Amino acid sequence: MSSTSKYLSASERRAVTVEAVIALAAEQNPSQITTAAIAERMGLTQGAIFRHFPNKEAILEAVMGWVSERLISRIEKALAGEPSPLAALQGMFMAHAGFITEHPGIPHLLFEELQRAGETAPKRMVLTLVQRYEERIKRLLEKGKACGELDPELNSKAAATLFLGMIQGLVMQSLIVGDVNHIRRNASKVYAVYERGIRSAS
Repeated sequence: MSSTSKYLSASERRAVTVEAVIALAAEQNPSQITTAAIAERMGLTQGAIFRHFPNKEAILEAVMGWVSERLISRIEKALAGEPSPLAALQGMFMAHAGFITEHPGIPHLLFEELQRAGETAPKRMVLTLVQRYEERIKRLLEKGKACGELDPELNSKAAATLFLGMIQGLVMQSLIVGDVNHIRRNASKVYAVYERGIRSAS
């Protein structure tokens, strides 16, 4: 980090801290990311970090807030102007795949939070994000059924779960092969199979 970053405003410093955590999560197990490592990545002291965040959990809360805001914004932008529910679903899927490819540390952080024992604020934020996302998918699926694009007998809840599962599967495969671009390369092919399964036969 350049020396000019030492003179950032409080909001800018918080944003840069979040970005540092996401970058570190792409390189190592998120559970092993310490405030010392975050400070080192930013070229600051731990004391400087704690002037903006009282503890590590507060940093993780800020990270989850950033992820939720950016992902939902990316999805809504992809949906804007799409001519049909089916086109909107494809736009949403590709936007999500692109977002993860650009920020490979994010799924590591999300998986880590979901595996933590007990209730924490960051974990609740992840669960809320997943629920909001799933509801958005279900609404599109219902619209697709109503307008005749999708199979009227389609189970929207199961189809929404599968939609999310495809993203998670692509993430896991990218981790196995050690190449985050595996997601972008295969997203359209995976979605094409999904679309064939939910389309109306008529």
